[in-house]
Amino acid sequence: MKIRTRIGHLPKLNLHYLEIPARAIAAFGGTFSRRFECRVNGKLRFQGGLVALGGGKGYVSISKARMKELGAKAGDTVSLELSVDRSKFGMEYPEELRALFAQDPEGKKKFSGLPPSKQRYIVYYVGLVKSTHLRLERAIFLIENLKRSPVANPSFRVILGKGDRPT
Repeated sequence: MKIRTRIGHLPKLNLHYLEIPARAIAAFGGTFSRRFECRVNGKLRFQGGLVALGGGKGYVSISKARMKELGAKAGDTVSLELSVDRSKFGMEYPEELRALFAQDPEGKKKFSGLPPSKQRYIVYYVGLVKSTHLRLERAIFLIENLKRSPVANPSFRVILGKGDRPT
């Protein structure tokens, strides 16, 4: 689906977004639990989750770095192509994580038991760096923290090795 939309800003969250009109949401089944592949102005591609905006409208967030790449700012109108993201994690799955899980069945089992949002975060965090060596180090670090956790669904702080907040 192709639409023309504007780049909005939510000051409370300091977040920029691409507004998705209610008619577009209805065309995709009317649910907000969707992830999309987005293509902006025919050149910038990324994956994002749909969030309710109110009045039947929704949005997909867009980072300042992506806006800079587009040469766009809040209030600008852009062309947006949306398609349902059918990938498992909504982003590229790092080969380093795949290789680690091939050698670490316990780590893979703990990862598989996490909610999709935490799985997606680990995939994102590992894939964030460009160096293969650093991606592998991050993958090992996060999965080792996950394996050391006594609970099935640890907090992000535990996964990142920062421990739980004191109660």
